[in-house]
Amino acid sequence: MLDYASLAALAAIVREGSFERAARALKVTPSAISQRIRLLEDRVGCALVVRGQPCQATAMGRRLCQHVDRVRLLEQELHEALPTLAPTGDFRVPLPIAVNADSLATWFAPALATFAAEAPVLLEVAVDDQDHTAEWLRSGIVLAAVTGSARPAVGCNSQPLGAMRYLAACSPSFMQLHFSDGVGAGSLARAPSLAFNAKDELQTRWVFRLCQRHVELPHHTLPSTQAFVIATLAGMGWGLHPQALIAPQLDDGSLVELVPDTAFDVPLYWQHARASSALLDGLTRQVLAAGRTALIPP
Repeated sequence: MLDYASLAALAAIVREGSFERAARALKVTPSAISQRIRLLEDRVGCALVVRGQPCQATAMGRRLCQHVDRVRLLEQELHEALPTLAPTGDFRVPLPIAVNADSLATWFAPALATFAAEAPVLLEVAVDDQDHTAEWLRSGIVLAAVTGSARPAVGCNSQPLGAMRYLAACSPSFMQLHFSDGVGAGSLARAPSLAFNAKDELQTRWVFRLCQRHVELPHHTLPSTQAFVIATLAGMGWGLHPQALIAPQLDDGSLVELVPDTAFDVPLYWQHARASSALLDGLTRQVLAAGRTALIPP
């Protein structure tokens, strides 16, 4: 049997980023945290934490953290059924999830807020590209994720949410400056574009579909959905935006589409651990309902 005090110490280190902050969170001494991790590593026979700033879990450490998260969900249900076993005070169970930034900035945050207002949870939200959030599930860092992959991770269920529609847009002045002779491979290879980060391939994929070949795009990197809109309005570059996010700007003419009728739809899926948990089931219902309202039906 695993020692759950040691597992709690491991999860706290990964969540807080250091042994000292984990000790404060668990109200024990840093030496006690170190001893628990040492005993746990001796028990499983491998390293579980990579010491650093911040500390990070190894692959096995992530698996154990996911196990702790699942056990906490089950314990929360037991506390509701048997209140005499519940800890004193306002106990809330951590629930780690991953989501792409554009969903978080549009339809997903209200769904989370509605769920968290009623459920005894502390949501831990990680942000990554929709083509990479499934890896967070596979590695055991999170229990659920909005992802672009329909194929479920091992031990998970996958349900379609719908598609997020993107439009390639820029300011009217940017359009006149860079695309007065039309939008094509040549002009796109010269005009600065916007990218969320190194993983963001939306602009490249839209251009490939438009031009039927790869075009190397000069780009600024802006890791913020809101900054994308602000920068596009200011004429910094062009980029793909969620249609719902820039609808007001398209209506008032402060943004224009590069090429009309070239919307780019990205299918999204909700994947979650196949754990019997009322809390996880409740979050799933909330997310699926929000997806049905905000996204293009699958």
